Amino acid sequence: MKVKKVLTYAAIAFVVFYLYSQPHAAAGAVRGVFDTVNTGASRLATFFTSVLS
Repeated sequence: MKVKKVLTYAAIAFVVFYLYSQPHAAAGAVRGVFDTVNTGASRLATFFTSVLS
């Protein structure tokens, strides 16, 4: 259980460091994730619309 807690804190520290040291790159990464999620949701909506029509 301690290993999981240490890894969690290390991951949080890495994210904070990345956001602080390279904010433009971090913003681009977050934008890319949201774009991917948005594209996936749109494709799922199109699929279910065509299935239910």
